[in-house]
Amino acid sequence: MLSHLVESRLLRYTLTEYFRMMSSIFSIIQIILAVILIVVVLLQQKGSGLGAAFGGSGTVYTTRRGVDKVLFQATIVISILFFLIALINLVV
Repeated sequence: MLSHLVESRLLRYTLTEYFRMMSSIFSIIQIILAVILIVVVLLQQKGSGLGAAFGGSGTVYTTRRGVDKVLFQATIVISILFFLIALINLVV
Protein backbone atom coordinates (compact mmCIF):
# COMPACT_ATOMS: atom_id res chain seq x y z
CA MET A 1 0.00 0.00 0.00
CA LEU A 2 2.77 2.40 0.94
CA SER A 3 4.75 1.65 -2.23
CA HIS A 4 1.66 2.32 -4.35
CA LEU A 5 1.15 5.66 -2.61
CA VAL A 6 4.80 6.62 -3.16
CA GLU A 7 4.60 5.62 -6.84
CA SER A 8 1.43 7.63 -7.41
CA ARG A 9 2.97 10.73 -5.79
CA LEU A 10 6.14 10.28 -7.82
CA LEU A 11 4.13 9.88 -11.02
CA ARG A 12 2.03 12.93 -10.20
CA TYR A 13 5.17 14.96 -9.50
CA THR A 14 6.85 13.89 -12.73
CA LEU A 15 3.72 14.60 -14.79
CA THR A 16 3.43 18.05 -13.23
CA GLU A 17 7.07 18.78 -13.99
CA TYR A 18 6.65 17.39 -17.51
CA PHE A 19 3.71 19.69 -18.28
CA ARG A 20 5.53 22.67 -16.75
CA MET A 21 8.57 21.93 -18.92
CA MET A 22 6.43 21.53 -22.06
CA SER A 23 4.69 24.82 -21.33
CA SER A 24 8.07 26.54 -21.04
CA ILE A 25 9.27 24.98 -24.31
CA PHE A 26 6.11 26.05 -26.15
CA SER A 27 6.44 29.57 -24.76
CA ILE A 28 10.02 29.81 -26.00
CA ILE A 29 9.02 28.49 -29.42
CA GLN A 30 6.17 31.02 -29.54
CA ILE A 31 8.54 33.91 -28.75
CA ILE A 32 10.97 32.77 -31.44
CA LEU A 33 8.15 32.48 -33.99
CA ALA A 34 6.89 35.94 -33.04
CA VAL A 35 10.31 37.49 -33.66
CA ILE A 36 10.70 35.65 -36.97
CA LEU A 37 7.19 36.73 -38.02
CA ILE A 38 7.97 40.37 -37.24
CA VAL A 39 11.19 40.21 -39.26
CA VAL A 40 9.50 38.53 -42.25
CA VAL A 41 6.65 41.06 -42.27
CA LEU A 42 9.09 43.99 -42.07
CA LEU A 43 11.16 42.58 -44.94
CA GLN A 44 8.19 42.55 -47.31
CA GLN A 45 7.91 45.39 -49.79
CA LYS A 46 5.36 48.05 -49.14
CA GLY A 47 2.17 47.79 -51.19
CA SER A 48 0.42 50.73 -52.78
CA GLY A 49 -2.07 50.97 -49.89
CA LEU A 50 -3.43 54.51 -49.52
CA GLY A 51 -0.76 55.81 -51.89
CA ALA A 52 -2.97 54.95 -54.86
CA ALA A 53 -5.74 57.18 -53.50
CA PHE A 54 -3.39 60.18 -53.42
CA GLY A 55 -1.86 59.86 -56.86
CA GLY A 56 0.55 57.00 -56.26
CA SER A 57 0.77 53.78 -58.19
CA GLY A 58 -2.63 52.79 -59.51
CA THR A 59 -1.99 49.08 -59.90
CA VAL A 60 -4.51 46.98 -58.09
CA TYR A 61 -2.81 43.60 -58.31
CA THR A 62 0.77 42.65 -58.93
CA THR A 63 2.12 39.13 -59.12
CA ARG A 64 4.63 38.18 -56.50
CA ARG A 65 7.93 36.91 -57.83
CA GLY A 66 11.20 35.81 -56.35
CA VAL A 67 11.97 36.88 -52.81
CA ASP A 68 8.64 38.66 -52.41
CA LYS A 69 6.78 35.41 -53.06
CA VAL A 70 9.00 33.46 -50.64
CA LEU A 71 8.48 36.09 -47.92
CA PHE A 72 4.73 36.07 -48.51
CA GLN A 73 4.53 32.28 -48.22
CA ALA A 74 6.85 32.28 -45.20
CA THR A 75 4.56 34.81 -43.50
CA ILE A 76 1.58 32.52 -43.98
CA VAL A 77 3.40 29.42 -42.72
CA ILE A 78 4.95 31.17 -39.70
CA SER A 79 1.64 32.78 -38.71
CA ILE A 80 -0.14 29.41 -38.87
CA LEU A 81 2.61 27.82 -36.75
CA PHE A 82 2.38 30.70 -34.27
CA PHE A 83 -1.39 30.25 -33.97
CA LEU A 84 -1.11 26.47 -33.50
CA ILE A 85 1.60 26.82 -30.85
CA ALA A 86 -0.57 29.37 -29.05
CA LEU A 87 -3.48 26.92 -29.01
CA ILE A 88 -1.26 24.07 -27.81
CA ASN A 89 0.17 26.33 -25.11
CA LEU A 90 -3.38 27.00 -23.88
CA VAL A 91 -4.09 23.30 -23.57
CA VAL A 92 -0.83 22.44 -21.84
